[in-house]
Amino acid sequence: MQFGDLELISLFDGIFRLDGGSMFGVVPKALWEQRAAADEKNRIALGLRPLVVRSADKTMIIDAGIGDKMDAKNITIYGIDRSRHLDHALMEAGLDAARIDLVLASHLHFDHAGGFTIRDSSGALVPRFPRARYVARTGEWEDATHPHERNRASYLQENFVPLRDAGVLELVPGDGSIMPGVRVVRTGGHTMHHQIVMIQSNERTAVFAADLIPTTAHIDPPWIMAYDLYPMDTLAFKRAFIREAIEREYLIFFEHDPVVAAGHIREKDGRKYVEPVSIS
Repeated sequence: MQFGDLELISLFDGIFRLDGGSMFGVVPKALWEQRAAADEKNRIALGLRPLVVRSADKTMIIDAGIGDKMDAKNITIYGIDRSRHLDHALMEAGLDAARIDLVLASHLHFDHAGGFTIRDSSGALVPRFPRARYVARTGEWEDATHPHERNRASYLQENFVPLRDAGVLELVPGDGSIMPGVRVVRTGGHTMHHQIVMIQSNERTAVFAADLIPTTAHIDPPWIMAYDLYPMDTLAFKRAFIREAIEREYLIFFEHDPVVAAGHIREKDGRKYVEPVSIS
């Protein structure tokens, strides 16, 4: 998609599955299963959709999917299907890992940062994007590298510690510009330092919503994941953000929707819905 002076390319790193109850928190299954069908293990299908932002002189990727380092046990637990994955999507876009200049993390959970590193021929963990600079939020890095019982399963050290060891990691303390037209905004909620990415060009705004609104089924403010560590923070930010997105016609990229990559949030007779857009 040409977006003002920028090009936006929605990528795909396959499908994984998480428990439907956990994905919708306090919302009863009788309601959420009307939007997201569950399998025999009560899991729903979720997409993995990193986003490339290209300017005239820089190519950035936001998040990088789940990667290929999961063992057989976790592949089964999470129902991971990467028969079509990030390398395929990059190739289809005329890109490869070596052409990425900048990697931006919304946060460092395994389904967002798993693709940040790979194992080389010797089995050593190395940055997946060999000439890129990796950018993460300072507070998120501190939480990820000092996990506790509640978040330890989501922060897999192999996905990001090798970046520091390789000298390619840059930590930023707060909101601000990452490259011309791209800035990060802390939402909190999902993690203390979870952030969304605002992309602006020629008076248009697109938003990579990450886990603030992971799928189109989550557009109602109280539909919040049980995975969120600070759900009331999610609710406060999400309520205000969705109103702003409707009024200002933001284009929203849904990182985990299995079908819809991007769309506009609309409201009619008090009901919110997503109008998908073509990104081909």
